Amino acid sequence: MASQQQTLEQQRAQQAWNDIQSVVKRSDDFKKKYGSLARRVPMLVLTNGLGQTLAFLRAKGNEHTTLLEHLSTWTMSQVAPGASERDLLTWVLNNDSAAYRRATAEALAYLTWLKRFAEAELPTEEE
Repeated sequence: MASQQQTLEQQRAQQAWNDIQSVVKRSDDFKKKYGSLARRVPMLVLTNGLGQTLAFLRAKGNEHTTLLEHLSTWTMSQVAPGASERDLLTWVLNNDSAAYRRATAEALAYLTWLKRFAEAELPTEEE
């Protein structure tokens, strides 16, 4: 008998899919900007680090804020499910380097799915 429990990778994929589907319902301009951003964010994390990328997203607003909320919600549910603090940037700033590395790895795993689904479902600003 097959198990009904999803693997962590399936859960990541499901959450990323749900997040992209929430963006599909938005305006064309929003979808284009979010789509382009979702494609770029994994490289921003790898290049600049998770903390700086989160600060960048917070500073920009609009579709950046939406992506920040999607990323924070997923990552916090995995690295600190019982934490009262739900803001990933604040959590990262208040924890040690091991927690930071764990959050970065989880964020990148989620962003891989988000990027793939954005490529499949959302236009880009270049299109």
